[in-house]
Amino acid sequence: MPELPEVETIARNLRTGNGDLPALPGLRVRQVELLWDRSLATPSPQEFRGRLTGQRVEQIWRRGKFLVLTLSRDHLLIHLRMSGDLLVERVEDPIAPHHRMMIDFDVPYRLSFNDPRKFGRVWLVDDPQVVFRSLGPEPLSEEFTAQSLYRSLSERRRQLKPLLLDQGFIAGLGNIYADEALFRAGLHPLLASDQVSEQQALRLWESIRLVLEEGILRNGASIDWVYRGGDYQNYFRVYQRTGDPCPVCGTPVARMVVGQRGTHYCPQCQPLPSQSL
Repeated sequence: MPELPEVETIARNLRTGNGDLPALPGLRVRQVELLWDRSLATPSPQEFRGRLTGQRVEQIWRRGKFLVLTLSRDHLLIHLRMSGDLLVERVEDPIAPHHRMMIDFDVPYRLSFNDPRKFGRVWLVDDPQVVFRSLGPEPLSEEFTAQSLYRSLSERRRQLKPLLLDQGFIAGLGNIYADEALFRAGLHPLLASDQVSEQQALRLWESIRLVLEEGILRNGASIDWVYRGGDYQNYFRVYQRTGDPCPVCGTPVARMVVGQRGTHYCPQCQPLPSQSL
């Protein structure tokens, strides 16, 4: 699943254009084609086509793992989930397998939503907060501070890794960047959140921001067929490096399953205190 850096990279490419493909802001929607109606979370397909047609793209931004196209009257929200992708194509390009939605503009280009596994969802709403109200803070925002993170950790008693993946706790973190942040902070994925000290919370806050900023700088990570173009996978320290030597101490990187998610860590650099067992 694309995480915050990958979604931010997609938003940036749509905002500024990519190669000979146009930037989307300023373009007006000429026609909408739905190839799989269930990609729509809201409204109905008929209302979606009617409301979206004729609107102009004003801004493109990101909230957590959501892509947001602010239009002249509404907001188009897209969550890529496991296998979704957004492609800017020429209108004469053949319709690829797994295209679920195509938006034609007043220039000979279209925005296509491709989603092989059909988990992605699209919303057309007048107020995006209706969808975003349950999301936690943006980890690169000013509101997300070391003090606020420490306070939030102290108020809960949950294992660190599942808590970091909870989008209501922090918006945008996923499996890759949670593993990398915990490694850099020297914290075990199973450590109870209310056992994290203030100094450890500061290290975790710094590490979260560092790995996300590095991920964005490197256009995200390309680790499978879903997301392409980034090279942060070449800089992973623990994620998907099971058995490789830890870059700090040389201990083989270990893997375990936490909350049904593969989790990578260094047993030496990320010890689990006995009281957390």
